[in-house]
Amino acid sequence: MTEKPVLDSRAKVIIAACEMIGENPASTLSVRTVAARAGVSMGSLRHHFPTQRALRDAVLRTIYDVATSDDEVIYDRSVAPRERLVHCLRQILAPQVGDEARRAWTTVFDAFIATEPTDETRAAYLTMAAEGTRRMEHWLTVLDEEGALVPGDVRQHANFLNAVVNGVSIERALPTETSVLERETATLYQAVDAVLRAVDQ
Repeated sequence: MTEKPVLDSRAKVIIAACEMIGENPASTLSVRTVAARAGVSMGSLRHHFPTQRALRDAVLRTIYDVATSDDEVIYDRSVAPRERLVHCLRQILAPQVGDEARRAWTTVFDAFIATEPTDETRAAYLTMAAEGTRRMEHWLTVLDEEGALVPGDVRQHANFLNAVVNGVSIERALPTETSVLERETATLYQAVDAVLRAVDQ
């Protein structure tokens, strides 16, 4: 019988915090709550994550790395840049469809839009948005180094694609017709075409 691996306190904290974000994407990750859920002391948590910001950053990096674990595709030059980038965008969208998408956007709306944001919720949102931009910039930088990207600011291209992905994910949460996948695919390709050189598509 194979024994389960023993997790160190850092891994326990990351797992507990990721579970909390999975249950509530707007969670501010209270250090006390995360420590209790992870079954570690506050001192142990603070040893690995001296600030709440450090904890949030690590958790969001972990979530994005898992959600977009098929990262090698962006380096696969046997596949056209256009196909690689659309594949990466689909990785962001993949986790939420239908009721899941609606619940996720309802939670985000309640936490960040419906009520006046506190410093804590503002920081949580900005951290989440920054991590999404970091991931998008990574993909675009790889393509830029190949000469596949339209000349310009990588960050502006990333912001544009993030806005498109957000819009598509909101559409997934709304009542829609059965041809949503076809429309979504066309939208993603059109967005990708706007940031890639035509010769490489």
